[in-house]
Amino acid sequence: MVLADGTSSRSGPTLRIAQKVARTEAEGPGVRYALWVQGCPLRCAGCCNPEMFATERGTVEPVEALARQVLATPGIEGLTLLGGEPFSQAGPAALLCERVRAAGLSVMVFTGYTLAELRAQGSEDVARLLATVDLLVDGRFEKEQPETARRWIGSRNQVMHFFTARYAPDDACFTAPNTAEVHFVGGRLVINGWPALADRLRP
Repeated sequence: MVLADGTSSRSGPTLRIAQKVARTEAEGPGVRYALWVQGCPLRCAGCCNPEMFATERGTVEPVEALARQVLATPGIEGLTLLGGEPFSQAGPAALLCERVRAAGLSVMVFTGYTLAELRAQGSEDVARLLATVDLLVDGRFEKEQPETARRWIGSRNQVMHFFTARYAPDDACFTAPNTAEVHFVGGRLVINGWPALADRLRP
């Protein structure tokens, strides 16, 4: 049974998910499992995923099942959480990322909050999620400040926080050209990656 907050059921903690792509090179370093969470209170103007703002949309999935899906995907080096806003579901997201990190995979998270804002919340769940992250990209998307130099980053105000030695700012991957991809997931077309390129691929 899903509880009123949408975070737990008889099968354990759950996440409300908007979209999944099991193997992508357009959402962070290497080949990654990308998972977009549903729901975002920040609603940045010009966001490339406005359909992920509403908290009641998407599907509710058990964290344990999601972890099994990620860990059963061959040849990936990590998990990327996007959204939506991952820190709006920090508790179950932390559980998922802990499982992934324990298996030796990396974790990258995109958030519209700044790191200072997250820490100021004083939330145990937020702290747990931050503790699992190798690379955090933080800050609101500012459509008037498009990023043109760093890969995977939407606007110049956003900051990349390298919490572990897994990745470094001078890695060549962070200045390579941005890409977009087309996937068929669950019988539907999913286009992900750099928004300007992805928009060109959409019908």
